[in-house]
Amino acid sequence: MPDFVDQVVLHVRAGDGGNGCASIHREKFKPLGGPDGGNGGRGGDVILEVDPNTATLLEYHRRPHRKADNGKQGQGSNRDGANGGDVVLTVPNGTVVKDADTGEVLVDLVGAGTRYVIAEGGHGGLGNAALASTKRKAPGFALLGEPGDGLDVMLELKSVADVALVGFPSAGKSSLIAALSAARPKIADYPFTTLIPNLGVVTAGETIFTVADVPGLIPGASQGKGLGHEFLRHVERCDMLVHVIDCATLEPGRDPITDYEVIEAELVAYGKLDDRPRMVVLNKADVPDARELAEMVRAEFEAKGLRVFVISAATHDGLRELTFAMGEWVAAARAQKPIEEPTRLVIRPKQLGETGFSVRKVSENQFQVTGEKPERWIRQTDFTNDEAVGYLADRLERLGVEEALAKAGAVTGAEVIIGSMEGGYIFDWQPTLSAESARQGPRGSDSRFA
Repeated sequence: MPDFVDQVVLHVRAGDGGNGCASIHREKFKPLGGPDGGNGGRGGDVILEVDPNTATLLEYHRRPHRKADNGKQGQGSNRDGANGGDVVLTVPNGTVVKDADTGEVLVDLVGAGTRYVIAEGGHGGLGNAALASTKRKAPGFALLGEPGDGLDVMLELKSVADVALVGFPSAGKSSLIAALSAARPKIADYPFTTLIPNLGVVTAGETIFTVADVPGLIPGASQGKGLGHEFLRHVERCDMLVHVIDCATLEPGRDPITDYEVIEAELVAYGKLDDRPRMVVLNKADVPDARELAEMVRAEFEAKGLRVFVISAATHDGLRELTFAMGEWVAAARAQKPIEEPTRLVIRPKQLGETGFSVRKVSENQFQVTGEKPERWIRQTDFTNDEAVGYLADRLERLGVEEALAKAGAVTGAEVIIGSMEGGYIFDWQPTLSAESARQGPRGSDSRFA
């Protein structure tokens, strides 16, 4: 099991709404005291919340399935069912939420306390007390609770740091972050020692900032080679990039200028980093030949408009100047940026037509009705109760579905599908079954279905 996870698919399911209750008030000398069935409770939501104390998505790698509680069923004596409990899932700052199927970005969670409802609980069904009217004084049915949302989302962590250290494997990035901060990453003299991004907190005078040690990049990293391409996303939120260059490498074809150009080419190929200021750190100056090489190439880097620092992470030579230079740069960048606040979530209601539904002629004798209201009413209807089915027919007629079907060319006996073609509800259309033709009968019955 890995210790660090920055990308995971999460399967979430909100709670279902509780069913309404069909009940009649009864007491001595009042055998039919009127409907008193309560409403069902609302299902719980699944909520993502940014928590500064959460640093990884490992918990969701271990347990990727999360479900909220269902709402309770309504009861007699006008007692509503209890709402289902919400499930709050804490995520690190800088988590991007995407649709697992389409890759669409749903929300970018930045700022402590930011909340996003990823799956909404289903509405509870109305009890017969709420359904009573002048025409239907004692309904013998109640509405069913609606199912909660269920979807798969991808959580992608992009570390929020001020400075990112980039460079070839074994360039000394882990040693540098260990020398600058209290972070203690694994350090060894073989490539790809760093398998996960490491964060360290650095103090430069009154400025406190974070530095990210990104796993080593190699040519082709932006196309998926090596380990770096998995973590280039962690560089996106950094304000400044620091090239850490190994001046003591003995590999053929490697020199400070070539190393810089190769890494820059990968950053450009990845994109989104063109506006980040750069700084060059020539490391391992404790080796005599390395210091001599660093002094030789320093002028060439400065000619590119880059600030250059010659340091040794092992002996801490030049670290003070580097620390304060990064601190000044971070302070200037912060002064230009607005104060970070929790993500402001914009709610965009779904656009509906003028009637809220649409009718489509599928074939000569088959029609499809789609729309939020008709499909929702289908989910709420108990088809084992004739009176509930009659109530659905009345609602559809008032909405204008009957008239729209007639205009589309539907005739008696035509097959009508409400919802999707695969999972929708299918019935034979009987246009004469209107509310005016209904007669009062026993509870739970409708004379139109006699």
